[in-house]
Amino acid sequence: MRRFLLLLALVTCCAIAVAAQQPAEQRAGLNEAATGFDARGAPAIEGKLLTTLLNGSDDSPVTNVRLVVKNTSPNFYTYVTGWATFYDSGAVRCGEGLFKVDALAPGESSETDTPGLRLKCTPASWRIVATNLLTRTSDAAKEVVVTPPLAEPAPEKPAPVNFIISIDGEQHPIQVGNPIVLKLGNRNRRVVLRPVP
Repeated sequence: MRRFLLLLALVTCCAIAVAAQQPAEQRAGLNEAATGFDARGAPAIEGKLLTTLLNGSDDSPVTNVRLVVKNTSPNFYTYVTGWATFYDSGAVRCGEGLFKVDALAPGESSETDTPGLRLKCTPASWRIVATNLLTRTSDAAKEVVVTPPLAEPAPEKPAPVNFIISIDGEQHPIQVGNPIVLKLGNRNRRVVLRPVP
């Protein structure tokens, strides 16, 4: 009994996880615009049907429709493909066709068709799904690097100049501004070399 309950709980959790991952399908009426989303779930393209007479059947399917695809994203797409899928009044899929557009600027629309479509019903709704949204390399996501405002450059400090002090043949290196301690007699003396202002 424990194993059965554990298995039932596992199956339920898996079903909930799978249902949570499925995106909500966006269907539109035939006179409405359908929206296609990018990989992040943001609206990328919008489609409107130009062909209004869609009366297909098994014996005489509709083999092509015209539609207008509009870029609703801020990206310039160099290549766009997707599927236009049609559903009858019972929400059963009854045809789908592939569309493509070679280049689409932000806010731009392009007329295209769906060759290879086999629409076998009189559809009540439709949707579009973007399968390829290729952007220019300059539009690809880049890491934004914020540069701090430029401050006034600090005055350059001159490189230290090295000198040698020779006392009774004994040599002591010294730099400008840095002290040197010398033993003169029985006392230590501090000597600093400074530039003249």
